[in-house]
Amino acid sequence: MHEMSLCEGIRQVIEDQSRAHNVRAVKRVRIEIGQFSGVEKPALEFAFDVVMRGSVAEGAALEMIDLPGKAMCYDCMKEVEIDDRLAPCPDCGGGKLMPVSGDEMRIKDLEVV
Repeated sequence: MHEMSLCEGIRQVIEDQSRAHNVRAVKRVRIEIGQFSGVEKPALEFAFDVVMRGSVAEGAALEMIDLPGKAMCYDCMKEVEIDDRLAPCPDCGGGKLMPVSGDEMRIKDLEVV
């Protein structure tokens, strides 16, 4: 389950930022997850609760924000949202698409005390 290692990385960032900014506790963590990231949200939520035990983020709420997949269509020269990496362009039906986003996962912000 790679979601456990993702949460370990999230914990490290939270702990580093908490020390740098004298944070006593983290109440909410908002994470942006791209449609093509391969992250299993239920597994991430479970791993988050387990990995945050004993940290400044223990008991923090995890909010996951979905980011759409986007691609550049070289047929119509537009950036378009796509549901699948192999989908045709929703505007022109062309098949020459280069994905430009949707595989990312990042911490958007923290609600702290």
